[in-house]
Amino acid sequence: MNRPRPLRRAVLAAGALLALGVAPAVPAAAEAAPVPSADPFYRPPSPLPAGRPGDVIRSRPAAFPVSSAVTSTQVLYQSENATGRTIAVSGTVLVPKAPWTGKGARPLVSYAVGTRGLGDACAPSYTLAQGLDYEELFINDLLNKGWAVAVTDMEGLGTPGGHTYVVGQSEGRAVLDMARAAERLPGTGLTAATPVGVFGYSQGGGSAGWAAQLAATYAPDLDLKGVAAGGIPGKMLSLRSLEGGPFTGLLLMAALGYDSAYPELNLDSYLNDNGRKIKARYSDLCLLSFDLAPVAVDTAFRHIGDFTTRNPVDDPAWVARFNANDLGGIKPGVPVFQYHALLDEVVLFDQADAVHKDWCKNGADLTWKTYPFAEHLLGFLWGWPDSVAFLNDRFQGRPATGNC
Repeated sequence: MNRPRPLRRAVLAAGALLALGVAPAVPAAAEAAPVPSADPFYRPPSPLPAGRPGDVIRSRPAAFPVSSAVTSTQVLYQSENATGRTIAVSGTVLVPKAPWTGKGARPLVSYAVGTRGLGDACAPSYTLAQGLDYEELFINDLLNKGWAVAVTDMEGLGTPGGHTYVVGQSEGRAVLDMARAAERLPGTGLTAATPVGVFGYSQGGGSAGWAAQLAATYAPDLDLKGVAAGGIPGKMLSLRSLEGGPFTGLLLMAALGYDSAYPELNLDSYLNDNGRKIKARYSDLCLLSFDLAPVAVDTAFRHIGDFTTRNPVDDPAWVARFNANDLGGIKPGVPVFQYHALLDEVVLFDQADAVHKDWCKNGADLTWKTYPFAEHLLGFLWGWPDSVAFLNDRFQGRPATGNC
């Protein structure tokens, strides 16, 4: 497949760097709009109205500074959390203004973003509207093809409550229900017959993988054509490999995410004074933040024992919840393109390879690709054009040629 042009390479590399927290300064203009925690739009009604997963609770026009050729709408929609409880999730629906001239109906991509942080100001619906989202140019690349794009904020980003970071059972549902919300939003031209694809990398890759696994039973009404999922964190206990390294903070974020999804885990009962301070700092932290560097320095090369009185990952209750969010045990009902950088230093290759082998064993229509001279950042870079080509082939009705 053709590689991206030099300009696009630079854009993609910058975005991948941001996905790991190498973030630029936020311009003062970004403060003009209220952050989600101060914006009534993000506060769901209580009780939630009767409805189905994917039903739109409310919507409003939104800015998309990257392009004037796109209609942007923020939505609050119904979904389900990891334990099956009905919740409200926010997101953005982006539709090109130009009429679709391609084959069949205009396709829709439900785009699962990479790591943002845990604070409400990290919500993609907010950062996209401010022109400050590190994946906005990639999203615009899809829009330039005439495809519609729906971007979920995931549970707890923007809306009240903690973000369920890397909890696949929650994230997969949010991704699927985001596509449903886009189809049900009036005025988009999207319908239940719209061909749908899913894309995600890193945290988003895990979200996309769970969308692939859940779609057949959770969202059979979606005309899902294919899923591109890269850099997947698919075997959750592999996160322990981050302990003591430069990305220990991601392991701490995962602990906070699982505590939000499963309150009975009671993370607070494990934390010492240092842990309580770090929890307070991480709970509002975004990658696009001046506060990132000092917090990252405080957690880099540290161990879980520096923040706890006992290690929660040794507790059977925590292990059970991590295992329940492993990928690979359910056969995806649609073709999947899964890819990974061989030298990935953040999301280990071996655990993603284990997901690939599990899916193949279960009979998945899987195309697996390895980038042998890439780490996490370059894996994103080289996987982007291959992912787009894979989804385009599915939208064109071409059969997938899996390589299990």
